[in-house]
Amino acid sequence: MHADLVPDDLWERVAPLLPPAPERRHRHPGRLRVPDRTALAGVLFVLRAGVAWRDVPAETVGCSGVTAWRRLRDWTEAGVWPRLHAALLTELRRADSLDLDDCAVDGSRVRALKRGDHVGPSPVDRARPGSKHHLIVDRHGTPLAVTLTGGNRHDITQLLPLLDAVPPIRGLRGRPRRKPRRLYADRGYDFDKYRRLLRKRGIKPMIARRGVAHGSGLGKVRWVVERTFAWLHQFKRLRIRYERRADLHQGLLELACSLICLRRLRTSP
Repeated sequence: MHADLVPDDLWERVAPLLPPAPERRHRHPGRLRVPDRTALAGVLFVLRAGVAWRDVPAETVGCSGVTAWRRLRDWTEAGVWPRLHAALLTELRRADSLDLDDCAVDGSRVRALKRGDHVGPSPVDRARPGSKHHLIVDRHGTPLAVTLTGGNRHDITQLLPLLDAVPPIRGLRGRPRRKPRRLYADRGYDFDKYRRLLRKRGIKPMIARRGVAHGSGLGKVRWVVERTFAWLHQFKRLRIRYERRADLHQGLLELACSLICLRRLRTSP
């Protein structure tokens, strides 16, 4: 089953990034270690289906949910997911399938069923605990970076950290790209202080003004970030935050971004 859940082109990119397996003891070696590809199948099953880790069907996937969770923990702590995402962005740029001139940012709130880091009272959900996903995408909606905060954090507070989270994207001759030329955002980002900070970085702010009638035309470019949120939330485990540990939820977000990049790479000319 893991061959269906982990396609060859995904496994070829993930395998070199995984930390080496610990050596088996010669005396009392215990059970054989579950292969990494099988454990990744368990992680992907949870990410896509949204089931609890304890409900992973071991007879179908090939490993228990506990094993998949432990491997997700180990790989997240080893920094596998940001490196996978950066490698796929580099491939997309090499294939001339990234447009980094025009980028868009936005945030999306999700319920958090457990307490933990980056959880806060949501101002639009009766102060129920929640988190926010903050996303920056290129002109085509390709996710460049994603961050996680508490549900009570304003989008504007994550604008600069989100830009800083974009990895150096290689793939073409010359210096790697890290920043857009123009950045599109909705009225939630309408602060002159941040317009100045963007210009200081060499980025032209294209931010809608509060109190101005709709029809600015910025939505013709900005809508792609909303579509990418819809793509992310097709991974059912991301619609509600179940992970108490913020780093594990962040890891799943980055893995989902990598899967979206791989999907785009498959369709690039």
